[in-house]
Amino acid sequence: MPTAKPRRSPLATLLSLLTLDPLDRDLFLASTPRGEGRLFGGLVAAQSTLAAGATVPHERQLHSLHAYFLRPGQHGVPIRLLVDRIRDGRSFTTRRVVAHQAGEAIFNLDASFCVPEAGVAHQDPMPDAPAPEGLPDWEELRSEMLHDTRAKRRQAVEVRVCDPDDPSGAQQPPHKRVWLRPIGPLPEDRRIHEAFYVYASDRTLLSTASRPHGLPWGRRSVASLDHAVWLHRPARFEGWILYASHSPVAFAARGLVLGAMYDTRGARVASVAQEGLVRVPR
Repeated sequence: MPTAKPRRSPLATLLSLLTLDPLDRDLFLASTPRGEGRLFGGLVAAQSTLAAGATVPHERQLHSLHAYFLRPGQHGVPIRLLVDRIRDGRSFTTRRVVAHQAGEAIFNLDASFCVPEAGVAHQDPMPDAPAPEGLPDWEELRSEMLHDTRAKRRQAVEVRVCDPDDPSGAQQPPHKRVWLRPIGPLPEDRRIHEAFYVYASDRTLLSTASRPHGLPWGRRSVASLDHAVWLHRPARFEGWILYASHSPVAFAARGLVLGAMYDTRGARVASVAQEGLVRVPR
């Protein structure tokens, strides 16, 4: 009997999806995985970030991006990423990327890259959090809350939850802390580390905005609308990262969430902002 083909790890799968095919000077093709429902927006954002970075000198680091989710992405349909070279300055380089799928724009992103330089530096202290070892896994909590073992997904980024949602639907403060880490080592390419920060930054945010309304998994319908990321330090996504988020306001079914990422030394490595739809399904 033929031997079964080894199953590729989630990390290897994600890295393959982050490998873009250049079609022209500023045009790239990205693959999407098979699956059901809408495509994970963090994947499209990471692919668009890599497309922008591919047109920028490598010594310039990604320091910020601002993006809009225009339409739900589809699984199994390739994405064309068109880059517009907005500006090449002495210190900053700006790129705009529009992601098209099946002939329609689904996502657009403005990204800025900079030359590293010395200067002023300060930050708020890292919030207290229990160590990630022994904390519940995000995917296990999700499958338990949905009462469906098939709901547990294989992920390239492990998520450990400090503040689980209440499955009874009780109202909770609009704060959440989770630990994130890739399930294996990443390539040395800094562009990949930048893309992983962008990918991971789209995790857990709208669940934070759902907490004060008693809307755990299975009781809410959410969708990201826009997204912003600032990288404060050279991107190096390895080991555990604490991701603390807070939703200061929600109105008209739109919740705003602000996030901060810290490494285990307490250095703030990234800040995030996202607004998204938070609805009670009919």
